Amino acid sequence: MRRHPLLAPALLAVAAAVAVTSAPLTAYAQGRRDPGAEQRKQEEDAAKKRKQKEEWGDNQSPLPQLRNAGPCPFVKSLYDAARYVEFKDGLEASANVGYSGEIQGISAGCQYKDDDPIEVSMQVLFELGKGPQAAGRSKTYRYWIAVTDRNKAVLAKQHFDLPVTFPEGQDRVYVTEEIAQVVIPRGSMTTSGSNFEVLVGFDVTPEMAAFNRDGKRFRLNVGQVAGVTPPP
Repeated sequence: MRRHPLLAPALLAVAAAVAVTSAPLTAYAQGRRDPGAEQRKQEEDAAKKRKQKEEWGDNQSPLPQLRNAGPCPFVKSLYDAARYVEFKDGLEASANVGYSGEIQGISAGCQYKDDDPIEVSMQVLFELGKGPQAAGRSKTYRYWIAVTDRNKAVLAKQHFDLPVTFPEGQDRVYVTEEIAQVVIPRGSMTTSGSNFEVLVGFDVTPEMAAFNRDGKRFRLNVGQVAGVTPPP
């Protein structure tokens, strides 16, 4: 599902305070290299990556690689909000699980040059489950995307609804959300993307956050028999 751009207007003033000058990166030759060996190594690395994606069930299509003036912002899920588990009457037991969800992976790319703002595109893979206490086959999950001054304050945050209908006889679905553009204004040309983080998380209750923080887990399809294989 494609989403509208997320604009972080507050960054224009803040970015200037966290601006840094990035030193140019220079590659130095160390001895004489065999071009054939370099090519063989690149081919081997590419083959390993393809094999890993096949084994790990990578369900996301890669985003285009873009040339930037500097590094991209860090993009990740917030640990306390990376999973969503409902419990009937607040009792933490597998038989009491209602709807559940987990952020399985995030792909991201960015683009910026000169004094242009940073534009981040994202794909977020959600695995969503229906437990024994789920009421019906439809659920609207809610998640958020936030831009932060890295390891500091939240500069902008936006919520999104994720409506899901579980097919008859299935208790698990996979959904990939496409975020077309997260726009982060920069204070100057020397403001690097590494000054910022883009975080993703479910809209969870304090109890859910504590459950995640303690490292407790239940399978997404706990209590159910039927299942579904992730899409190729």
